[in-house]
Amino acid sequence: MINEEKKSLRKKIKMIKANFSLESKIEKSKLIWKKIESLKVFQDSKIVMLYWSMSNEVFTHEFILKWVKSKRIILPSVQGDVLILKEFNGFQNMKVGESFGILEPQGMDFMEINSIDLIIVPGVAFDIKNNRMGRGKAYYDKLLLSTKAYKLGVCFDFQLFKKIPVDEFDVKMDKIITD
Repeated sequence: MINEEKKSLRKKIKMIKANFSLESKIEKSKLIWKKIESLKVFQDSKIVMLYWSMSNEVFTHEFILKWVKSKRIILPSVQGDVLILKEFNGFQNMKVGESFGILEPQGMDFMEINSIDLIIVPGVAFDIKNNRMGRGKAYYDKLLLSTKAYKLGVCFDFQLFKKIPVDEFDVKMDKIITD
């Protein structure tokens, strides 16, 4: 039952996102990043895990490039059904990954997961109780269970609901930021 509800909600969000241009999503993303930059948890964080965004997610590229010189930026790389963490050290060390066709960092694995201060997490939908619904593969849920880092969900305002379907494997965020 919950899986069907999640599938239906993912389809609904996909249709809503299709109504927004890339430019509009980039502008909405800038509002989100401005809010994040004002948060004490971000300001105090030395090691921040982000994601290299796809065209239908909160856009991260400019934000990562802005902060890479003053914070250690960690990005995930999908290998099989697991997220492998890598340190971002420049656009020149990115290549298209095998799973989603997005750029992923290359190089040594980042093994110091407990040293990450803040994880900024994408999602398909969130709710006002800080629940997160991802794409259905549980990549982030598996990773988030193994860290004490502050979990900050990011989404566009139309992805935040009063209540979303969740199961026992879904990891709650500490806070959600929208535009």
